[in-house]
Amino acid sequence: MAEIPIFWDPKGIELNQLGKKSKSGDPADGDTPYVRMPIRMLGIDTPETSYLGGENTANNKLAELKSLLETGNYDAWIDSDLKAILLPKLLNAGTLQITQGLAAKDFFKQLMNQRLTKPNGNNRSLFVRSADEHFDRYGRLLAYVAPSYTKTELSSVTFDERKTFNLLLLESGWASSILIYPNLPKNSDLRLAREGTKAAFENGLGAWNTPKMLTAYEYRMCMKLYSQCKKAKASEGFFIKESSWVQRYCVDMTTLKIYNPQRYHKVKPYDRLFIWGDDIRKAVGELNLQAAE
Repeated sequence: MAEIPIFWDPKGIELNQLGKKSKSGDPADGDTPYVRMPIRMLGIDTPETSYLGGENTANNKLAELKSLLETGNYDAWIDSDLKAILLPKLLNAGTLQITQGLAAKDFFKQLMNQRLTKPNGNNRSLFVRSADEHFDRYGRLLAYVAPSYTKTELSSVTFDERKTFNLLLLESGWASSILIYPNLPKNSDLRLAREGTKAAFENGLGAWNTPKMLTAYEYRMCMKLYSQCKKAKASEGFFIKESSWVQRYCVDMTTLKIYNPQRYHKVKPYDRLFIWGDDIRKAVGELNLQAAE
């Protein structure tokens, strides 16, 4: 075998989910198979339906978390204001989260059926626009999704008809905003997302209709915090590792003030921009951020 003096280590990522739900069929040609691609819609987060167990498991874990936070000595590791916000929301939190998740899923299905059906009854295809980072760690395409229109149709469709499903879910209240640097929309779309989320929040639409609502990212955070508190209780001297349950810094988009991960609650839900720790230095320079406290 001939030696080739080129050494290269491609970064790449494994897109494990792309082939899991693929259907057999003829490829387009000898080097072009078709796969079904999961899409993670950018900038939005709908309530969970099956995260880390079913309804009873979630209720039990989060009720126990409430007890642990009330009786355990965790003040050195958990922000007292955040704890006070979470405690009233933890009883039956699994039931509420899953109920809202199923309602969000039903709303999205109805929305897709409505907007992807042409006047003649045929199905309309999807318009998909990816982010600067194309895939998440689970192999899902990060994208904005909307009905696809022909050039002729685009000359006459209204602004509302052209809205992405991402934006419509924010406006309905069945999705909360979860903007994560550097996958940000252009300024005009960013303002639309903020205004849509703000109106839904202030009018109690969708999942915002109860003060006990946990956003999906808070729900996942609480489940991780439960695991950390259990370990702390079971092992003397064990400390609660912040990066194991809350990791993203939070920026107020209107002031450019940046808050430590446990202080995200200082920013209104519609003004939050999240940044991973590995990206914080770059983001501070690019966005001209300033420390809030």
